[in-house]
Amino acid sequence: MRKPRLALLLGEAAGIGPELLAKVAADSSVRQFADSLLIGDLRVFEQGLTIANSQVDYVAFTDPDQALKHIGEETVPFLDLQNLNPSDLQLGQISATSGRVTAATLTYALQLAKENKIDGLVYGPLNKEALYAGGVHFQDEMEFFSDFFSFTGIAGEMNTVDDLWIARATSHIGIKQVSQHLTADSVKQAILLANQTLKEVGYSCPRIGVCALNPHGGEGGLFGDEEIRVIAPVVEQAKKEGISISGPYPADTIFLKAVEGEMDVVLGMYHDQVQIGFKLIGFKRGVSVSAGLPTVITTPAHGTAFDIVGKGIADPGPMKRAIAIAAKMVESRKRLHAGREAK
Repeated sequence: MRKPRLALLLGEAAGIGPELLAKVAADSSVRQFADSLLIGDLRVFEQGLTIANSQVDYVAFTDPDQALKHIGEETVPFLDLQNLNPSDLQLGQISATSGRVTAATLTYALQLAKENKIDGLVYGPLNKEALYAGGVHFQDEMEFFSDFFSFTGIAGEMNTVDDLWIARATSHIGIKQVSQHLTADSVKQAILLANQTLKEVGYSCPRIGVCALNPHGGEGGLFGDEEIRVIAPVVEQAKKEGISISGPYPADTIFLKAVEGEMDVVLGMYHDQVQIGFKLIGFKRGVSVSAGLPTVITTPAHGTAFDIVGKGIADPGPMKRAIAIAAKMVESRKRLHAGREAK
């Protein structure tokens, strides 16, 4: 099986993304995971090389077919979209122009994936405010990606740090909306997504720990009955279907169990319930996975780091891990597909 072909994108040009990509492209160890195609504006990438003090043996193309032919060669192909002059930006500042171009570059790479010209993409950190200013009016990247693929199946953002994964039954909605969106179907979909995604990265039987919604797990209905009506029944049904799952646990203790190795995934009922624990454990080491979509998409979980941009100190570790995870997911999907065809 050939190595996965991944598009690597700069992300928000005013942030640390170009520096991260420069450091990753200069690291030969990354090539053990995947064959890469760099995509963006060459001038932005070269600025990233200067900031990172890195040297990369690359060759630039403006024709996508020519760039694609050179994936896997010793000299890294760079597909130059010529769509953003870094002199028009100020590092560390929100730019509507950069937000618009970032979205356009993502769309370009997604189209390559849709046409099966690449196997997946890994992108540098985005800035939601810049994207919105640039005319991208989606709640988050998952909505943006799902809209592009016209995808209506089970999908959602997951995060991982070290050996722990994080999933959510609801995501970017207001707290007052959580209870009404918390249904047996939404919890079950989150369980299935977490189970399938971890199998794609090598877990044979992922252990899923489920959060309660209410304080102390609802105290038998005294503090809310979502655990009784919704969460616990779905957990029990999932157990009957062969999923390794436990809970619901009070949210103020579940991470104690998680860091002691009792579970592989913490499934929360709303965003901050699990994101706080995840970011405390290792925000700067984390990776975000756009799970369930037709193509594999990953990114570092940290932000654009406007406070350190231009200093050359951004850590490429999460970007490297995002590439490694994407490659593993691509390989797993290919094996599953080959197995189905063999039948």
